[in-house]
Parts: sequence; C-alpha cells; structure tokens
Amino acid sequence: MAGHESPEPADRKQVVDPLDDLRAVEQTRHSCDPAFQHGVVVGFDGSTSSERALSYAIGMAVRSGSGLIIVHVANRLPTTVWAGCEPPVFVDVPDHRTEVLGLELACADYLAEVPWILVERGGDICHELEEVGQEYSADAIVVGSTHGIVGRIFGSVAGRLARRAQRPVIVIP
Repeated sequence: MAGHESPEPADRKQVVDPLDDLRAVEQTRHSCDPAFQHGVVVGFDGSTSSERALSYAIGMAVRSGSGLIIVHVANRLPTTVWAGCEPPVFVDVPDHRTEVLGLELACADYLAEVPWILVERGGDICHELEEVGQEYSADAIVVGSTHGIVGRIFGSVAGRLARRAQRPVIVIP
C-alpha cells in the first residue's frame, strides 16, 4: 500500500556495528593538534638522560620552528604477576608521575620559547614513541641513552627504537 508505514516491533534489536567504538577511539587518538604536525618527539621520564634529550629537542624545535611533543610512557605490568592468570593480560599501573612531570614542565622557564604538549601513553616505550611520531608525522624522535645493567640485559630503548623506527632517532648521551 502506498503511504503505509508499518511500525517497528518493540522487541526488535537494533544492529550495532562493534567496530564503531573502535573507529571512534582511533579518530580521537589520531586527531592531534595540527600545530604540532612535523614536530619533534622526545621521550621524557624525568631522568638525567631524558632531561638532556629534552634540552636538545627544545633547541631542535626552536631552530626548525616546530612544536615539541613530550611523551611519557606509563608503566604496564602483566596481570600474571599479580593474579596468576593465563594468558598474560597487561594492566595499567596507576602512574601519577605524568601529572607530576606535567606540573614541573609547566613551571619550567626553558620551555617558554617553544610550543609544547605532554602526551601520556601506556605500554612498550619504543612502540609508543614511534606511534606518537607517526601520529604527528614527526621529523625526529629524541631519546636519552640508557646506562647500566638493565640496558645491557634487555637492550636500550634508544637501540631498539633506532632499529625499528620509521623516522630519524637522535640519541643523546
């Protein structure tokens, strides 16, 4: 019949695409500030070597007239350490260090000459630095060198990042 609409049954469920949520998250994650496109990414955790890397990255950003993307990667531990469950699932450990670092950086005079943002991530440091570099189409990633037994056993962040990165990696001693 022309002009006749049949009402939807009340018990009929609406089909939802499960990928809609994933797409929304990806759009949010990749919608970065265009002012920082082609900026300089620097890994920062407050250590002496990361402070030296930050100083170098600031100079590099100033010379190139670009923004500075400061990345702090929060800790993630496998839940098997705590719960003994299989397979290993990673859980974010509460890390208030990013907030503290953000406050310290906001009060720092040496960052006044360059536009900067602080990005917090969780996971593998190398992967997250490269991912942020890709999201912002960074011209370079700057990291401090790792000294000590941990770097010798597991390999330094700088060494692993230099082997897998798709953009220049600058390692500051």
